[in-house]
Amino acid sequence: MSQAQSSNSNFPETDFNLLEDSEDADNHTSDSTATRLSLQFQLDESYLGQRIDQVSALVWTDFSREKLKQWLKEGHLLVNGNTVKPKYKCEGNELLTLEVELEAQTRSLPEDIPLNIVYEDDDIMVINKPVGMVVHPGAGNSSGTLVNAILHHYPKSAELTRAGLVHRIDKDTSGLLVVAKNLESQFSLSKQLAKKSVYRVYDLVVYGNIIAGGTIDEPIKRHPVDRVKMAVLPGGKEAVTHYNVKERFQNFTRIQARLETGRTHQIRVHLMYIGHGLVGDPVYMPRVRMPAGASQLLDDTLRGFKRQALHAVQLGLVHPRTGEDMMFDAPWPEDFNHLVEVLRTENKAY
Repeated sequence: MSQAQSSNSNFPETDFNLLEDSEDADNHTSDSTATRLSLQFQLDESYLGQRIDQVSALVWTDFSREKLKQWLKEGHLLVNGNTVKPKYKCEGNELLTLEVELEAQTRSLPEDIPLNIVYEDDDIMVINKPVGMVVHPGAGNSSGTLVNAILHHYPKSAELTRAGLVHRIDKDTSGLLVVAKNLESQFSLSKQLAKKSVYRVYDLVVYGNIIAGGTIDEPIKRHPVDRVKMAVLPGGKEAVTHYNVKERFQNFTRIQARLETGRTHQIRVHLMYIGHGLVGDPVYMPRVRMPAGASQLLDDTLRGFKRQALHAVQLGLVHPRTGEDMMFDAPWPEDFNHLVEVLRTENKAY
């Protein structure tokens, strides 16, 4: 199991997050548990003239506007201690108070699936996700997901949106994820992601020789024909990937990547864009590129590596309650380690 390290030093200037997450507002205070929610938020002049239902939806993004309107009408959401109508226009200095009993936010069922928990306390869990596990239930994946496992391990997560998840990684990408265990932590982590102050590092192996590190700043959007793929295309969302070379082989390179933004498949798409697809990537590199004169061991290893060679190796965040800088590391999974070891012996640089 990986060990967590805490430090008072600042993270590198270029912090990044994996996925776009909901915006979160400042000045949240609460003494909430996962069952009963007690939140306050102090408005400022930037909210002047806006409807209270609109403002509350901006402040507490994990709840729908309709749900917040319902709570306004029922007196769970108060303005300066008073009940107001959803069309109330803000003066820009009100104190919002939300006191409510949470209902279940997910219909997924708990399943007794083992979790590799790197760190856990009353507020967060850091999990080293294995290859092959889907993070969130979806079409064709209603069970066996990380959410199902979290619900079994910590049943109160059912009362949180997405069972406390604030980001996710692809099914066949291994590595670190942080999960909130209460709404206050979910707000805090979502805000850190939005502000790019969650530090994540990925190890990956690509085809070809990359001479030096660099930055890829190219927009990404859904492929116009193959809807499974993303692509670098004009009009896409801003996407920035920083990378550096860690180890060179004859026909491959091991690199580390940091994401300034967090678009779907960003690392895979950006590296493919510069001509260095990830080894094993079934979507963007479906055919194995075998080096001339490859040994039988290298041939077997490359053909047997059926997922993108991508691992979320490091995660840094600020603890939602204590404010402590925390850094976590996850060792390479067995298949990734074996791939690198074979490249070191069978494809070593001259």
